[in-house]
Amino acid sequence: MNKPVDIPSDTTFSHVKPQDTQYLKNGLRDFFLYRDLGVAQATNGKVIAHLVKANLPPTDGTGWHYHVAEFQIVMMMKGWARFMYEDKVTLVSAGDCVHQRPGIVHYLFDYSPDMEYLEIVGPADFGSVPVAQGPCAIPPVTPWPAA
Repeated sequence: MNKPVDIPSDTTFSHVKPQDTQYLKNGLRDFFLYRDLGVAQATNGKVIAHLVKANLPPTDGTGWHYHVAEFQIVMMMKGWARFMYEDKVTLVSAGDCVHQRPGIVHYLFDYSPDMEYLEIVGPADFGSVPVAQGPCAIPPVTPWPAA
């Protein structure tokens, strides 16, 4: 049996179970709920991973913005969301993975009531910068069924 290699690292092991963290309203957008997955702490801020899910129906969306980050992916776990990536409408459905290149101007404007995605970003304290004027008009949202 091979002896494990001791590789120097400033990160720690992390194992977060669903009951360990709750969905909270204290994230980037008030119409979403965020569940921290413990990665930011385990990586000393190199990376953040959280689950994001719909909390309120879409109205104005995220607005045009870009992130100051080195790396960002969105993995749609449930439902769907429609983004504008620059001037292109992009439907992201359950099972899809999107790599958002650094600085890409985008706008999440529509999503299903069951939308839930995994977002991984580096560094953990990435910035979000609003853009006053986007490259095109935003299509209308899909109304949610009456409760």
